[in-house]
Amino acid sequence: MILKTFWNYLVAKQNILYKSILILSSSLLILYLFPIGGQFKYEFQKGRAWQYPSYYAPFDFSILKSEQEVKADQEAALSSLKPYLRSDIKIKELVFTRYQDEFSRFFPSINNPMVFDSVYKFGESILKKIYENGVLPPNYIHQGNEEILLIQDNVEIPLNVKELFKSDSLFESLSKWFEESNYDAYFESFNDFFFELITPNVALDLVFYQNTVDQTLQNISLSRGVVASGELIIAEGEMVDESHFETLSSLRKEFSMLENDDQSSIWVLIGYSILIFLTFSLLLLFLYKYRFSIYENNRKLTFIFFNIVFVVFVTTVLIGYNTALIFATPLCILPLIIKAFFDARLGLFAHVLTVLLIGFIVPNSFEFVFLQIVAGIVTIQSIDQLYRRANLFISVGQIVLVYLIAYIAFTIIQEGTFLKIDVLTIGLFLLNGLLMLFVQPLIYIYEKLFGLVSDVSLLELSDTNSKLLKELSDQAPGTFHHSLQVANLAEAAANEIGANTLLVRVGALYHDIGKLKQPKYFSENQIAPDSPHDSLTPKQSAKIIIDHVLDGILIAQKNKLPDRVIDFIRTHHGTSSVYYFYKKQLEFDPEGTNIEDFQYPGPRPFSKETAILMMADAVEAASKSLKAPDIGQLDLFIEKIISGKMEEGQFNASNITLAEIETVKKVLLRKLINVYQLRIEYPE
Repeated sequence: MILKTFWNYLVAKQNILYKSILILSSSLLILYLFPIGGQFKYEFQKGRAWQYPSYYAPFDFSILKSEQEVKADQEAALSSLKPYLRSDIKIKELVFTRYQDEFSRFFPSINNPMVFDSVYKFGESILKKIYENGVLPPNYIHQGNEEILLIQDNVEIPLNVKELFKSDSLFESLSKWFEESNYDAYFESFNDFFFELITPNVALDLVFYQNTVDQTLQNISLSRGVVASGELIIAEGEMVDESHFETLSSLRKEFSMLENDDQSSIWVLIGYSILIFLTFSLLLLFLYKYRFSIYENNRKLTFIFFNIVFVVFVTTVLIGYNTALIFATPLCILPLIIKAFFDARLGLFAHVLTVLLIGFIVPNSFEFVFLQIVAGIVTIQSIDQLYRRANLFISVGQIVLVYLIAYIAFTIIQEGTFLKIDVLTIGLFLLNGLLMLFVQPLIYIYEKLFGLVSDVSLLELSDTNSKLLKELSDQAPGTFHHSLQVANLAEAAANEIGANTLLVRVGALYHDIGKLKQPKYFSENQIAPDSPHDSLTPKQSAKIIIDHVLDGILIAQKNKLPDRVIDFIRTHHGTSSVYYFYKKQLEFDPEGTNIEDFQYPGPRPFSKETAILMMADAVEAASKSLKAPDIGQLDLFIEKIISGKMEEGQFNASNITLAEIETVKKVLLRKLINVYQLRIEYPE
């Protein structure tokens, strides 16, 4: 009972716990990087002579493998590891039950009981083939060893992944089986039936597989030899080759894990710990007070902390190699990256804190801190529209110029003349500028690693001349025009309530790309007076309309659109229904009509931006039906549509407030008044 209560407490406080762990781990990492007195006191470098007296092992220690050796061992171990997939028997049983219950619905024309029974058994035999081992999800991509272990009823069955059935190859498999049978006449019916019936029941057991991976990695030895106490490690004047370097590196790591008896070093360690912890606490406090949305998002928080620790790490490594390289360290990449994903104020604040941390370990710390803070201020003020290459080159040039001016000024102060300027240092500043140009590929890498979308990518995606939007403009011009109108409405609304305007605009531009698959089935693209829906049943028409969401997701994924943009495609209709075709179906079959067959799959909007898009999309699309409205009619029209969405609970999962929804209504009304060129009627 106590453990359960404690566990529930941890779950309730998991966000606070995660942030505490993040601060603690980041502080410990930086503390480890800082040179603390009392550790291994000798400096060494591969390819240089050992300048100290002959050194003997002070105690027994293991020679650690290099990172490359450990990684090679891990890859070898993991390559032979068989992935674990789990089969859900309940899904299989449910499929066979549905087959039995719904068979007659798909084969109503078979009146002969013997033929009916024969066709039924044939379909059942095909179903058994499909579920013999199990069905994989659509677009399943297998990684690793093709030999797998399938878990069925807690029994491990060794299989090849190719022995599992893939649902996206259903049509090809059915064609093959029917060619070998005498039931060709029923192929289309079975094809429709099975496409609706087949449900994947095999999935990768991530927990079980991860436990196996963890256990395998734990069993890999990290050492490849032992040095006995008193054994000669390296003689005075001897060259530090690969073998000596690895032995000395292992010994240095061993020293870092030993307790230090030097009381002064302990106090130094405590002092550093307090200052580092205080620095990260200030950053967290800043985010809590001024950037609460980032504070709540652990992934974004981790990204910021990771970059600070990474910059400190790179700087520490370079200083350890040669202190002069501090001038070539592109520290201004940090504010560039933070601004690209968030904003300038946060970028400068993170940069200042990072510079203060590094100032503890660099020579001439005041000069360093002054130089880097001034450069950071110039970076934040100069960088605008980073996606334009010319702007990046101009900004980097300005930063390097500030470095050079400040360095020359410090040299004059310290030496009393500018003739003591070091040409090598100037060259290092120029190298610093060249390294800062790598910020664009670094932003791209971070986008993939952390699932973030920078303004650079959003600005690129907002270009209406991009391949996908150009295709939408050519093949579905009505949809393209609708998307532009929705983008303008949503952008204005987002700007009014402080949402991400650029993200909303991009989401609006791409939200209907699923209509590319069958553009003529959507009213905005129809030219002829006759609609293609006239030849379809209401249920078939509704399916085509609903499928544009799923088609849009597939097209977006194929074109590698970011998940944040795909979210707008997923949610722009939420779980609302295709009401027009639902009403038509009721006229044909009042008793057998189910509203679920006419509903979008969802999910509902889960952010302010996706909620804004739903409102703008619904209002813009429906406004096409208005003929010469006045301002009062427009107001009632917008109120009716958005209130309907609220009654359906479409905004319950988003963080948009009622006050913000009211603001969005006013913006949409104002924009539509401009579209219809209405004028306020003044009393005579």
